[in-house]
Amino acid sequence: MSLINTKILPFKTTAYKATEKDFVEVSEQDVLGKWAIFFFYPADFTFVCPTELADLADYYDELQKIGVEVYSVSTDTHFVHKAWHDASAEIKKIDYFMLGDPNGVITNNFQNMREGQGLADRATFLIDPDGVIQAMEVTCEGVGRNAAELVRKVKAAQYVRNHPGEVCPAKWEEEEAAATLKPGIDLVGKI
Repeated sequence: MSLINTKILPFKTTAYKATEKDFVEVSEQDVLGKWAIFFFYPADFTFVCPTELADLADYYDELQKIGVEVYSVSTDTHFVHKAWHDASAEIKKIDYFMLGDPNGVITNNFQNMREGQGLADRATFLIDPDGVIQAMEVTCEGVGRNAAELVRKVKAAQYVRNHPGEVCPAKWEEEEAAATLKPGIDLVGKI
């Protein structure tokens, strides 16, 4: 069942946030009122995961400028997140929240738990300021995600929210805002 257009469920957890130099409590209430990305990955101290998290870290400032907060999530604890942050040059670049989910509440809320393994699938969820899931992507274990494409999707979702009646076609880029479409009978069969 798709989670698109459903509201995020309640959760409360502890996160590691390097810029805070501390552990912080995070709940669904902290997500409301702004755009958010939940970036699930299987486990700390692994192989594809640090490449994805570092790639996303490279885009964090840009995401912040467009009003988006990032929450990475695995079923590791916040203590393990800090140890990984201290041990890895790639993970040391991360300034966004690293949510601990050892009890699996958040992962299960997003229907993203690998059955019988206690690990999250590699998945991304884009949440709007109302707490509603607007986009999601799930890949298999060996396929890493592309943060540049995620930023493009965020900008497209923000554009559509701010411009009712317009939609963004494939490969839409913010600089080409005039290239949006206005669905209607005049477009049927003409694309």
